[in-house]
This record gives sequence, C-alpha cells and structure tokens, in this order.
Amino acid sequence: MNLTFFGAAQTTTGSMHLVETNGKRILLDCGLYQGNRKEAFERNRTMPVDPTALDAVVLSHAHIDHSGNLPTLARHGFRGKIYCTPATRDLCDIMLRDSAYLQSRDLEIVNRKRAAQGKNLFEPLYELQDVDAIMSRFAPEPLKRLIDLGDGVSVTLHNAGHILGSAIVQLDEASRGGNRRLLFSGDLGQPNQPILRDYDVPQGADALLIESTYADRDHPSSEDVKGRLKGFIEDIHQLKSKLVIPAFSVGRTQQVLYYLNRLMEEGRMPPTPVYVDSPLSLKATQVYTKHRECYDDDASDILRQGIDPMKFPGLQFVETPDQSKALNDVPGPMVIIAASGMCEGGRILHHLKHAVGDPRNIVLIVGFQAENTLGRRIVERKSPLKILGEEFELRARVHTINALSAHADRTALMRWFDGVKGNLSRVFAVHGEPEKVDAMTTLVKAHGVADAVAPVSGQKFENV
Repeated sequence: MNLTFFGAAQTTTGSMHLVETNGKRILLDCGLYQGNRKEAFERNRTMPVDPTALDAVVLSHAHIDHSGNLPTLARHGFRGKIYCTPATRDLCDIMLRDSAYLQSRDLEIVNRKRAAQGKNLFEPLYELQDVDAIMSRFAPEPLKRLIDLGDGVSVTLHNAGHILGSAIVQLDEASRGGNRRLLFSGDLGQPNQPILRDYDVPQGADALLIESTYADRDHPSSEDVKGRLKGFIEDIHQLKSKLVIPAFSVGRTQQVLYYLNRLMEEGRMPPTPVYVDSPLSLKATQVYTKHRECYDDDASDILRQGIDPMKFPGLQFVETPDQSKALNDVPGPMVIIAASGMCEGGRILHHLKHAVGDPRNIVLIVGFQAENTLGRRIVERKSPLKILGEEFELRARVHTINALSAHADRTALMRWFDGVKGNLSRVFAVHGEPEKVDAMTTLVKAHGVADAVAPVSGQKFENV
C-alpha cells in the first residue's frame, strides 16, 4: 500500500491523499485549497493526479476544503465512484453548486478587469454542468457497511462527529502478504457538541492519517457557550447594536442556532431578531432536518418533545441580495449570521464592511481561521481591514468562542488516538499548520508510536 499526500499537508486546507493498493488508485478527499488567492488559483487548477486513472474517491465529509474540487475531476474525465455517507452526498449537492456559482460570479468580476487591461481572460475552474456530472458519480453508503471495491480492497465508514454525515474512513487491503488496514480520521469532532453523536473508535488499524488542527491546545468548556452568547445578546440590547457572526453554512451555523434555541426555550434570552443571511445555510439547515439519524440523544429527545432544535421566534432566513443589503440600514439589536466562515467571500463581507467601524458592535468568531484569510486578520485585530477592495478601521469589539469548534482539541484527539492505537505501526499527521502537525507527531510518539511523520505536499510513502 502506497500513500502520496497532495493537500492538507502542513496546512489545513485542500485535503487530498492518494492510496495505491492491489492495483487500485483511490483518492481520499478532493478539497479546494483556500488562502492566498493567487496560490489557491494555481493549486486548484493544477490537479496533481490523473482523474481518468482513479478508480474511486472516498469522501470524509462535505466541507469545501475536503470536497470542493470534485467537479474538476469530472471536468477532466473521472469515471469512478465517490463513496460517502448519504448526508454528505446531500450536503455536497448544495455546496458544490454554491461553489460553482460563487466562482462564476467572482470570475466575471475578475475577467471584466482583465478585459479592460487587455489581458487574457481566465476560464472557470468548473461550472454547474461539471457539478451535475460529479453528482452522478456519488454512491452513498451508510455507516458500518463494508463497501467492496474489488481486488481485495474494501472501505468502511465510521462516524467522525464533525459535521452532519462526516466519516472516519477505514480502508482494508487483503493480499498474499497478509491484510493491512489504513485509517483516515477525516476531521474529528469535539465530543459533547450539540446535535451530532460523538466520534466512533474503529479498531485494528496498521497505519493512520490523523488530523492535527488543534493538536497544540484544548478548547474551553462548551458549558460556557450559552452563557457567553447570552451575555453578547444582552450587550447588543443595551447598546442597540449588532452581533455579527461569520459562520460556515454547514455545521457552525446549525450549532449557533441550536444554542440560541436552547436560550430561548429556557427563557434566558430576550426576544431578538436573528438573521441567517445565507441561502446555502437555509438549504444546509434543511438537510440537517432531513438526516436525523445523525443526531445524538439530546437532540433526539428535543425532537420527541415536538421542538425543532434549530428554530425559534425571531429567526429569519434572508434569501435575496436586496433583503441582505437592507439589514445594513436596520438599527440593532440584531444578530446576523452569514457565510463565509473565514470571511473570504459571501454576504458576510458586506455586513463586516458596515459593522467593523462601530465600537458598539461585536464581531464573534466561532471557528478556525486559516492563515492569509480576512477572518484571521480580524482575530489578530489587524487594522485597517481590506474588505471588498476598501480599507476600514477595526473599531468593533472582536470575541472568539473556540468551544464551538467542530474540530477535536488536543485532549479529545489523543483520547481517540489511544482508543484506535492498538498495533499501529505508522502515523501521518495531516490537516494542520506546521506547528500543529509537529505537535501531533510529538504527541503520537509520547503515546507509544515511534514512526510518526508530518508529510509535505507531494511526498510519497511506499509499503505503508
């Protein structure tokens, strides 16, 4: 079994790992690289594997940094199957279409400028017809069911507890030399998060690819989340201001809605207009409502009481651009939840443009912010901020709630690692910035597996 790492190697984005075993070529994830615009443009356009030579893709979950370059495979001749959970398939159907739309819109703006400068126009990375083509290749399978890929190779998906439908990938190889089992963590969820069940702990792996996003730190207790949200909402009521929350349309938005629902049901939150300004978030929330097989006991109990855990009085989903823009002229108090989660595009940019200059407002960061993103610059309070080509002084208050992270922290990662460790002989630390993967390899060695490395992009390992 040979492994080649192309994405999410010494970075958190662009997840893509090639497995070659028993004559099969299987891609684990096919994500978009995000960050520096020029670098992202080049890396996403240059597919490091031949799509026509791939037998299958196994997708850990629907987040764009793991799934977002799948349509490029179809555009260049991929004819295999994509294996994932049913919920991941449904989320990809809306997310990849949204990605294609956003790319076409952004490309139109860029090409207008290039045409005026007499430069060659860029072609889209992919288009809606490519999304249609790749969606026809999806073969969703439930958790725990063995998927036979032929030639002694099989895949089993286990719950990762990260977002709806997220999976740990178990890949088994049977050959004359014996059996080998590779485990790919995908993105592991923090235990005891709302809505979703905690991660599974599969056994018997010989080699492991483990995410490292928060390998160097622990999150605050999630018990604090509702209290902090309550405090922020009381603050904006007092100052008649706005609480602006950049949030991923899938996962984080639904978590925030769940906590607000609990505050409202418990009578701890005054009536407050809450606007979810993202058509994708509305569609994703509908998918969350459909796939209740993924819910944990607490969310299932709430449903049995006849309560939808992601609805409450005052909640409104904003659909049209005009409705979105109109919010900027409405006085507070109000909560605006909008994508993208790292502030790199989408409607959140317009709300930040109007909110960051007012010291009464709060910008609440509820997720990981990668390097070279506007979200990271907001967290680091770097002023002025460049938003949509203009500079704005950051006067609004900035707060973070790391306990809302959908990624497992150091303690949760190592609890899971100790559970799957068994007879592991090799570990590869992926999906983390350099200091994070270094922290993970150090932890893995301290927990008993000496052969732990952090691969770089393009690095190949044979006979894993």
